[in-house]
Amino acid sequence: MAGQVWGTNSLGGYMYSLNLSKQLRQAVQPLTKFRQFCDVKDATQQGKNKGDTFNWNVYSDVATQGSTLTENVAMPESNFNITQGSLTITEYGNSVPFSEKLDNLSEHSVKEVINKVLKNDAKKAFDSAAHAQFDATPLTVTPTGGNSATAVTLETVGASTIINAIALGKDHIKAISDIMKERNIPTYSNDDYYCIAHPSTFRGFKNDLEAIHQYVDAGFQKIMNGEIGRYEGMRFIEQTNIAKEGWSGGSNQAYFFGEDTVAEAIACPEEVRGKIPTDYGRSKGIAWYYLGGFGLVHADAVQARIIKWDSLS
Repeated sequence: MAGQVWGTNSLGGYMYSLNLSKQLRQAVQPLTKFRQFCDVKDATQQGKNKGDTFNWNVYSDVATQGSTLTENVAMPESNFNITQGSLTITEYGNSVPFSEKLDNLSEHSVKEVINKVLKNDAKKAFDSAAHAQFDATPLTVTPTGGNSATAVTLETVGASTIINAIALGKDHIKAISDIMKERNIPTYSNDDYYCIAHPSTFRGFKNDLEAIHQYVDAGFQKIMNGEIGRYEGMRFIEQTNIAKEGWSGGSNQAYFFGEDTVAEAIACPEEVRGKIPTDYGRSKGIAWYYLGGFGLVHADAVQARIIKWDSLS
């Protein structure tokens, strides 16, 4: 059988060896970073037996703004547009089979180890799915000319046309924050936007701010996984789940966003399942399973809530 077996050390034999440490150790695992910012408030409406498409409505402002009224003149009338976004519900999962012999002879609990390994696998799968939707935003920014230390250029076609040749700095963040405010992108919470990037992408920025002692507010409580501080109305999250894009410049991708980013529709929440034993109970297994999907809420540039710090490949 494929999976964990007693007869191969690397696939199970090492789970019982002389004087094996009782401490259960695993490879380092990151927490989810992108998924925590997905909107799941509407997910329970999908449920089972309702098809594989999840839709949501997006309502525009009224076409004509209200103003002063004149006596004996009829009240003006206007309207608004409704557009729809959608995502497809699909299955996610992974499993690890194991033999009864391995389960019976191992010092460590095979089921406990596999449960933890699969839970970590599920976290990374969900973050990858959520990130793919963040990355689909039509809004991108790059340093003006590719190397400006202060100005940025906003593009609205989903991909940058400028090679980014400079590290992300505090003046770039000020400029991006101004763009988000002037586009009326709603803040995520407490009048703050968020930004997610690799630790090395933030390195030069953090070094700049250490000199002026503005990076972390006194008494500021970190409330999101990976949160490292706040500056210019922006909170910063470090992530390592998603690989760097390998730019030739001195930076890498970062995502700035406000409220209403990515929808997550859940038909069946993630769960760990046991395989019904076969071969007279000698063949066992454990799996994680999830039925749901992720979708970018605002795919049009006018209403987009996510801005990617990007580069022409």
